[in-house]
Amino acid sequence: MDLQQRVNILVRLGEYMQNDAVIFDAIKKKAQKENPWFTQEFIGLAIKNIADNFLQKDKLEQWIQQYNTNEDDGTSKTVGIVMAGNIPLVGFHDIMCVFISGHNALIKPSSKDEILIKHLVQKMYEFNEGVQNKISFAEMLKGCNAYIATGSNNSARYFEYYFGKYPSIIRRNRTSVAVLDGTETQNELDKLADDIQLYFGLGCRNVTKLYVPKNYDFMPLLNTLKKYDHFTDLHKYKHNYDYHLALLIMNNKYYMNNGSIILTENESLFSPVSQVNYEFYDDMHLLNEQLKTNDDIQCIVGHNFINFGEAQSPELDDYADGIDTMKFLSKLGV
Repeated sequence: MDLQQRVNILVRLGEYMQNDAVIFDAIKKKAQKENPWFTQEFIGLAIKNIADNFLQKDKLEQWIQQYNTNEDDGTSKTVGIVMAGNIPLVGFHDIMCVFISGHNALIKPSSKDEILIKHLVQKMYEFNEGVQNKISFAEMLKGCNAYIATGSNNSARYFEYYFGKYPSIIRRNRTSVAVLDGTETQNELDKLADDIQLYFGLGCRNVTKLYVPKNYDFMPLLNTLKKYDHFTDLHKYKHNYDYHLALLIMNNKYYMNNGSIILTENESLFSPVSQVNYEFYDDMHLLNEQLKTNDDIQCIVGHNFINFGEAQSPELDDYADGIDTMKFLSKLGV
């Protein structure tokens, strides 16, 4: 299977994902039944972003020009992929990278996101039966030449132990932040609300921490975030909201809320579902330098950073943890 065939398979998969076929619709509903965090709204958003940003022929061809790809000349390696499951299809980019590079993917999907991934790979089998030799699933990832593993800081220690002696990419907890200067327009605040709340805030590209100037007026943002009031209809989200609100009240901590999300001053970059931390800054330049070197940050939203509203729409070369997956894979066949 040559590179052009692999590109064509991915392009065809993108067309299928946008087709809203009856079978795919049933698969999406099954995925939500298995994992209530995967609402139809957010499954649809993940599919749209993948189809629009990853699986377009012109984008794929421009992307792969930067790398050496393997042409099934006997140097293909088997790459074990341990997938996360925090948001729908979050591990798709890794599969795509291994596939387009010419190597073979052996996948251990997350129990939280098996339905969608396995269905899309099955469609690839139908498009070209040769894909069965390139992508497969397993509960135990043994005998691989390299590994890509994504998980929590705790699971990363196990990944290091088991996979560290092989070429590997091991990803840990990461999150995203926004730097506000008080001049944001209503449209920008509206888009920031998306950066915060899409996928219920569960992704590493979700903004969980705000940096704001002294005397910042939070009311416009709190009012804008009301667009996600319907989140409290999901009992899992509502439970998080009630629990963390109760903690703040019992600990006599200052907070602001609008009935569906909580803002509280906290130095931590990471915040639980339904809560966003904030911190005041004095020197914008100093803050920017500190954030750019922080390994816990996936992306920064704000003026002079990623545009508001684009945190959850990564392009092909927006690699997780800033590690170029394709560059890593291109060196395996050397």
